[in-house]
Parts: sequence; structure tokens; C-alpha cells
Amino acid sequence: MGNSLLDPVPPNPEHVLAVGDFTRRIKDLLEGGLPACWVRGEVSNLRKQQSGHIYFTLKDRESQLPCVMFRGDAMRQSVDMADGQQLIVHGAISVYEPHGRYQLICRELVEDGAGRLQQEFERLKKKLADEGLFSSERKKPIPVLPKTVAFVTSPTGAAIRDFLSIMKRRSWCGRIIILPAKVQGVGASDEIVERIQDAQAIGDIDLLVVGRGGGSLEDLWCFNEEKVARSVAACSIPTISAVGHEIDFTLSDFAADKRAETPSAAAELISSAYLNCSERVAKAADALIDAPAYYFERRWSQVGLLAERMRSASPERRIEQSSLRLDDLASRLTMAAREHLHERSVELGNIIQRLHAFSPERRIELARLQLKDMERRFNLLIKTSLTPKAERLAAVRHRLENASLHRTLARGFVVARDAKGELVTRKAGLSKGDTLAIDFADGEVHTEVKAF
Repeated sequence: MGNSLLDPVPPNPEHVLAVGDFTRRIKDLLEGGLPACWVRGEVSNLRKQQSGHIYFTLKDRESQLPCVMFRGDAMRQSVDMADGQQLIVHGAISVYEPHGRYQLICRELVEDGAGRLQQEFERLKKKLADEGLFSSERKKPIPVLPKTVAFVTSPTGAAIRDFLSIMKRRSWCGRIIILPAKVQGVGASDEIVERIQDAQAIGDIDLLVVGRGGGSLEDLWCFNEEKVARSVAACSIPTISAVGHEIDFTLSDFAADKRAETPSAAAELISSAYLNCSERVAKAADALIDAPAYYFERRWSQVGLLAERMRSASPERRIEQSSLRLDDLASRLTMAAREHLHERSVELGNIIQRLHAFSPERRIELARLQLKDMERRFNLLIKTSLTPKAERLAAVRHRLENASLHRTLARGFVVARDAKGELVTRKAGLSKGDTLAIDFADGEVHTEVKAF
């Protein structure tokens, strides 16, 4: 038959992709074109492996997203994950080639909605934002080369140690003033406000840092107090807020002239100018001369895509992919082992039942039951066979007893015997002078025939 116009045209073999090649193209497109982002959803299908990796699904009413957090990232989290929990996770998309499945490789996670404090945070944030307290127009520029820096924080916390260590390592040559204050608990907000006022009273401070190390929402709450946010916003000294970790945001961060993700990041920000001032000026001059703004944007975009591709091809990503496959194989091996053990257990149970059915004890028990049944039936047979005969025997015995000599004598009859002991039933055989023995019921008497 000839080909019709509706028959599919045979494809060029050179244009046909293998499944693996097609999946790799999808992997390159997704992982290279979609940067890391934050995703909100509800946790379901939570599985914590012995390897330390965590597998779960993030879902909402419209869709589901498979997620994995590897052991190193999972150990850094303070959130105790559970099914049904609302989370915000940060990560990058990845394609698991053996299954052709995409998933989110999670690096950070936070609880979505931390109750009353979170609601209070949102209320105060809106209130102060509506007042213009967080407006960029009122923020002061951060000095590039400050000579004196004051830090309002706990004098014994990790934050000040990290801050001083980085400043020393980067050879910062300015002056640092530590203004000690409680950064957690009752009275902390009042002390922070007082230290900010003290910094302004000193007079020759070029830059003020307010902050502490990481903690829970409750631990960081003093930096969310309205009085602290207003004091930071009203401070006449350019202020950097450096509270908690990268994912932690407080009202003081929004009120300050600049936010640093951590106290260490604040130290790097302040000291970087001393290290790179001339280099930055030269680069800025070259950039202003050589390229317009769109050129920088395009180049940064290309750098970002290249970085994502390099990260996808990095040994760490390969290790992660291998770890995913190892977990998958381990799960399949465990399931196969369980099924094999179950089948062997069923077979063993059947063998035990058959052995039990043919065991000597079982056969003896069956014989004992059969013997007992035969005994019951034999007794029943004897009973049904002998009872009528016993009744007939009793009737005969009764008749014999009624017809016996003793019963006859008891009714008033007598028996006469001659001298030979023969019964005398007629007088014709007797003669005068014969001796007779007369039997009564209660004994015997002898008499002589004297007349007829």
C-alpha cells in the first residue's frame, strides 16, 4: 500500500534523542536557567534516612514539589520538621536523571508563621512602614572609611568575638568601642536604647553597629521592640543592624541605614574598604568609561548562569546525585529483603503445618480420638442390644418365680411325697398304712394314710 498524506514522516535518525539525552537536556535547562529561590508550602511524606538526608514533599492546594535536604545542611537547621508543618525553604532545582524527576535541593528552612510573635512582628512592621520609618529616603549613607566604630552588643557573646577577629584579620586600623548591653530577655530593649543614646553622646563615632548572634524568634525579639526600632531610626550616627543569621530579619534591620546578615558580615563590610579601596576606585572608573549599565547587567547574568552550571558539574553536586542514587538503591534493597523474608516466612509456616499434620504426636492423638469414638459406639451398641434381652430375661424370671414350688406353697398349697420321695398327685396310688411327707411353706410333716 502507498503512503497517504496522513502517514507520519519517518524522522531523521540524527534528530532522535535517547531518553537519557533528553533528560540531560531538561536537567541543563532547569538547573542552568532557574536560580536558587525561597518556596513556601506544607510538609508531607517526611522521611529522615539513617544517612542523615531528609526527603519530603512541599505542597499547597495547587501542586506538590519533591524536596531533599542533605545531611550537612540538615544538621545546621534548628527547625524540627514534621508532616503538616508550614515551612519556607531555600534551595535550587535539580533533576535526578535515573527517574527523570526534578526536586528542590534545600539549603535553608524556616517556619512559616511563628505564632503570636510573628503576628506582632508583622503588625509593628506595617505600622512603622506606614509611618515612613523604613523609607530609603531617610537612610544615611554608610561611611566608606570610618575611623571609629561602636558596637552595641553583649561583651561576652560570640558576635563580638567574631566581629573583632575578622577586623583584626583584615588589618583594620581604626578604633572600636564596645557598648555592652543585654541582647536577650527582660530589660534587653531598654539597655540597647540607652547604649544607642550613649553612642550619640560620645560625639566622635563615625559608624554604629547594633547586633548579636543567631537565635530563635523569641531570642531576637528585643530587636523587634518598637522602642529599639525607633531609636535605631532616629540615631544621628550611620547605623548597621547585624542581628542573627542570613535568614533572620528584625525591625532594627529595616530601621537601620544598612543591614548586615550577621555580625561577621558587618565586620567584612566595614573593613573591606580598607583592603579594596584603590581597586574599587579603579574598577569603578573603568566601568564608567568602558560600559553602560546594561552591559554590567548582562555580564552579571552570564556569570550567574556560568556559576550555576559550574556548581551543577562540581564534585559536590556529583556526590549529592550519587547520594540520592545510593538512598534510592538502599530503599529498594530494604524492600526486596523484606519481601524475600516474608515469602520465606510463609513457606516455613506451611512446612511447619505439614510437619505437624504428619508428626507421631499428631498421629497418636488422631488414633486416641478414633479409639475413644469406637469405645463410645461400642458401649452404645452393647446398651441398645442387651437392654431388650435383659427385659425379657426379667419377665421370664418373674414368671418362673411365680411358678416355683415355694410360691405355690406360700399361696396355701401343699405337696405330698411317698416314702420314695415321689410326688403323690392322685390317691389311686396310695394304700392304707402308707407313710407320706407333706411339704408346707414353712416346713415338712410326716403322716400315715389311715382311711379313704
